[in-house]
Amino acid sequence: MQTRLIELHQQRGRLQERIANQRRELALQMAPLQGVLAVPERVGRLVQEGKQFVVQHPLVLGTALASLLLFKPGFVVRWAGRGVTVWRTWRTVSAMLPGFVRERLRSVRK
Repeated sequence: MQTRLIELHQQRGRLQERIANQRRELALQMAPLQGVLAVPERVGRLVQEGKQFVVQHPLVLGTALASLLLFKPGFVVRWAGRGVTVWRTWRTVSAMLPGFVRERLRSVRK
């Protein structure tokens, strides 16, 4: 009876080691798919953030809808696209600017 119990424990240990190896191998194989699998999560988070924004800023949504009613939709969409482009450019430049200024100051001090 004792011998059988030892064999079962050894078998269990081998199985657990095999499972751990399979999990590591699966994680390595799934690594390239992590970006693709994260897309639905990012979309869901974006939708939640958009919902929160609309709830917190109903005036923005009301203004956008009123502008669609007052002006032609093409005009509004075109200017909204321009606004988004300007906003993204500003975010990129403002994010890069402090680093750029720091690098310039370092090169001047040397």
